Amino acid sequence: MKAIIKFIFIFIPIVIQSQTTIKGMAMIKNNAGKTEGLPEATIYWLDTDIGTTTNDKGWFTIEYKPEYKKLIFSFVGYKTDTIFVNEPREIHHFMQEESELDEVIIKSKKEKTAVSYLQSANIVTINEGELLKAACCNLSESFETNPSIDVNFSDALTGTKQIKMLGLTSPYILIAQENIPSVRGASQAFGLTFTPGTWIESIQITKGSGSVVNGYESIAGQINTELKKPLNDDKFFVNAYGSLDGRLELNTHFSQKISDKWNTSLFVHGNLRDSEIDKNDDNFLDIPLAEQINIMNRWQYTDMENGLVSFINFRLLKDNKQTGEVDFNPDIHKLSTIKYGSEINTERFDISAKLGYVFPETPYQSIGIQIAYSGHNQDSYFGLNQYNINHKSVYSNAIFNSILGSTLHKYKGGLSFTYDVYDEIVNTNNYARNENSIGGFFEYSYDNLDNFSLIAGLRLDHHNLLGTFITPRLHMRFAPWDKGVLRASVGRGKRSANIFAENQKLFGSSRKINILDTEGQVYGLDPEIAWNYGFSFLQGFNLFDKKADFTIDFYSTLFQNQVVVDVDESPQQVLFYNLEGNSNANNFQAQFNYELTKNINLRLAYKYYDVKSDYKKGTLQKPLQPKNRVFANLGFETNPNVNGGHWRFDYTFNWLGVQRLPFTSSNPVQYQLSQKAPDYSLMNAQIAKVFSKNFEIYVGGENLTNYKQENPILASDNPFSEYFDSTIVYAPILGSMYYAGFRLTIN
Repeated sequence: MKAIIKFIFIFIPIVIQSQTTIKGMAMIKNNAGKTEGLPEATIYWLDTDIGTTTNDKGWFTIEYKPEYKKLIFSFVGYKTDTIFVNEPREIHHFMQEESELDEVIIKSKKEKTAVSYLQSANIVTINEGELLKAACCNLSESFETNPSIDVNFSDALTGTKQIKMLGLTSPYILIAQENIPSVRGASQAFGLTFTPGTWIESIQITKGSGSVVNGYESIAGQINTELKKPLNDDKFFVNAYGSLDGRLELNTHFSQKISDKWNTSLFVHGNLRDSEIDKNDDNFLDIPLAEQINIMNRWQYTDMENGLVSFINFRLLKDNKQTGEVDFNPDIHKLSTIKYGSEINTERFDISAKLGYVFPETPYQSIGIQIAYSGHNQDSYFGLNQYNINHKSVYSNAIFNSILGSTLHKYKGGLSFTYDVYDEIVNTNNYARNENSIGGFFEYSYDNLDNFSLIAGLRLDHHNLLGTFITPRLHMRFAPWDKGVLRASVGRGKRSANIFAENQKLFGSSRKINILDTEGQVYGLDPEIAWNYGFSFLQGFNLFDKKADFTIDFYSTLFQNQVVVDVDESPQQVLFYNLEGNSNANNFQAQFNYELTKNINLRLAYKYYDVKSDYKKGTLQKPLQPKNRVFANLGFETNPNVNGGHWRFDYTFNWLGVQRLPFTSSNPVQYQLSQKAPDYSLMNAQIAKVFSKNFEIYVGGENLTNYKQENPILASDNPFSEYFDSTIVYAPILGSMYYAGFRLTIN
């Protein structure tokens, strides 16, 4: 840490230069016809990487040089404008809403996936247009057209998809909703399925250790979802979806202006699957029966004249799953050996509030307060294994933003508090605990408005079980030439492993659970601690007069301690123990984006993973993790007609290399697997017909080549034997899946 601080104070004075700047404001007319500033608008010079964003009052300051002539104003939902500037002067610019524009212009301005040239951290933003490329029925299915996140198959019973970043599973990723941690604790296994895709406005993916403002648990990165805002949401929206695997979904949004300052939205999501499907004839459902009702009421208060913005959310969810053998009847067969079955019933209630205040006299100063409560109750069983968990969580965060001398030097400081109550029952064992932590953080950011910026953060937390500890994080950006950006990051993360909630799929096997360590703070195990290091290089350029960019990323996660989940010692048991030796996850990614024509975009990526840990048997590659992956996405849109009607086509290709499978050689021959799974490829496609800006229909298919894993469930013919295992899944089980739906909007 001393070296980092020394670097900051030696290097910053070198790069700071006296500059001529332009000050200005991006303005809009509110619903009452009054003028107000537009926060978070993007301002940049055309054909450069020089840019900034407006503060909470709409003000901005940006470097000026005589060779800079065209200043761009951009904000989602508003027209992107170009202002000609011939000399330094104060600029006040009114921005128009998109509803006042011809739709042809709107379509040409939106980027569906973007990587900023200006941010210190390596952040990929997925916008609403990208989410439309797939069925996108929930958050876990929102990443299939983006190579930054890997979507994997969890197990053969629940059908839940699992995500990975930098070769690590979701517990090592801080997953937040509007910067409030959301998928954690009891919701780790299924929480990604609790956010419908139509609720999402955008997703920000941060590679590396993330920001200290959001906590100390992030190790591989952060995923933050921004929900649609009541002030800007459609008055009425409906999305209906159906697939040939028996899945039916309905999503509706209702938005209403209550007064000049209050707006509200009601989000309603329901899904149902009641068809038993067993295409591989192993007498087990290929995908579970399911039903979910998910309701959110969202309120927004906006008083820009007095610098106040607030959001209040209420959400109620009920999610039920049933899986196991065909014709399993819970009323007759539950927890019996007549038929193998499983039920996972979840009820959840969330309430959250955010308040932001900008000081009128000093618009560069602001205070933000975040408060959230969640109650999560899951009752479940898997064959003869019972697992129930009740998790109540309180989270609060207070953030103060200001500057040090000038807007080149900014900082954030604040306090955070979390309180978690866990009550877990695993068969006849009760695991109850309380966790609470209080911490303070300070984050300094510097941007010379030209070629260098950094974010340096430090947290100090006291946790009742993990003790007192420090969390440092650093992100740096350097632009050595036009449209070339180098980024580097380093940071530390610490977390307590919820070994049962995070590994629920293991209950769908006959493995006996053994925890080998007993002296630790949680389940007898020590907390997980890891350092993440990484760098990336982004280069934008023109190829045959069309936009293109190329990115190279390398990240390495080194664990000081890790809770090892060992399924290789024996097929009849799973071991949990503290790491003895080394564990690391190395990830290399190369990505190429190219605008082939005005309406055709190509995205290619190659990823290499080296994820190893020291197990009881020695150093092994992590099971069910391919070393090599290839990704391709091709999107095409026709030119809109006068009513906005057009066609949209999308195709995605994934190739997954060889994967190591867990040890099964001591089983009888009929229940043995090879040491490695074969490589395979997947193809998804979607076609949408947009009739107008208010109505469209879409059809699509996933796994078009119908690739399926053979025998995904070991001992499916004898599910109560010691050889039964539904967790060794490396490929699709269901085969091809086709769907159709429509989207209707009324403003």
